[in-house]
Amino acid sequence: MQAAVVSKFKSPFQILRVDVPVPKPHEVLVKIKASGCCHTDVHAVEGDWPVKPKLPLTPGHEGAGIVEAVGSDVTNLKVGDRVGIPWLHSACGHCEYCVSGWETLCTSQQNTGYSVDGCLREYTIAQASHAIKLPDALSFEQAAPILCAGVTSYKGIKEAELRPGQFIGIVGAGGGLGHLAVQYAKAMGLRPIAYDVGMAKANYCKSIGAEHFIDATSAHAVKETQEYTDGGVHGALCIATSPQAFSLSTDICRRKGCVVCCGLPPGNFPTPIFDVVLKRITIRGSIVGTREDLHEALDFGARGLVKCTVNTRKLSEINDIFGKLKKGQIEGRTVIKFDD
Repeated sequence: MQAAVVSKFKSPFQILRVDVPVPKPHEVLVKIKASGCCHTDVHAVEGDWPVKPKLPLTPGHEGAGIVEAVGSDVTNLKVGDRVGIPWLHSACGHCEYCVSGWETLCTSQQNTGYSVDGCLREYTIAQASHAIKLPDALSFEQAAPILCAGVTSYKGIKEAELRPGQFIGIVGAGGGLGHLAVQYAKAMGLRPIAYDVGMAKANYCKSIGAEHFIDATSAHAVKETQEYTDGGVHGALCIATSPQAFSLSTDICRRKGCVVCCGLPPGNFPTPIFDVVLKRITIRGSIVGTREDLHEALDFGARGLVKCTVNTRKLSEINDIFGKLKKGQIEGRTVIKFDD
């Protein structure tokens, strides 16, 4: 089979011919039909996070396809099932986080396209326990981005603990996660305020349901937010990958607001301690979502309430795709479509 492989950090992909893997007793082999390209994959091939991925590596954790073979102990899936392969490849199932519904915090977890090979190849292995059955109403191309971008933004919105009718600021609203976050927020009864850069992003964000757009680089962004919302947003979801975006997320919140941090840029961001204390701001991290969160996120898509802006490309174009990802030149989500 063909696989996109990085053998050294910061080096280009090679398209290699490798053996099709054989599933172990608790695994399934999935023929990939579509695989989304996430900014996390950029961090993986750059090796710029504190915890490094394995090398050589095939990244990709938004794989949608068909079960081709099952391990001897698999009972929940069968050959021919339509499944998705998310970031959470596996978790231990018995630690305090797994048993309390927080398997994404398991310290023994394995991650698709990071600690194990991912979905930017024609066939890949998934743990049967964590491969997700896809709704029939979703195409592979539409389902793939929900497996990370969708569930991450959806879970982040849930973590803000907002009520219908309240304002949510989405910082980085025109990107892969952001454009889905705008739609999830609206579908959940919230009032999404989009933050990004440029008129093209403004028009795009409004077209997918943003109530209002504010240029994130404007010197008046905070003032405009306060005036439009009469005090600031009730919650801010930061999915942009720059420290400045995190600072903006804190500044636009009203008193008793909540900042949910999803993006993972390298480095730190300054926290205005006085404002956080005086305004009783909550700053909360949120990493992807559980299997139940993913079922919920997929259901929004199956009911037509959330639709990903998809640009399909071929695996042979992977280096060009990642070059655009690094520069922030991707609108919506680029999805690799695998031909039969």
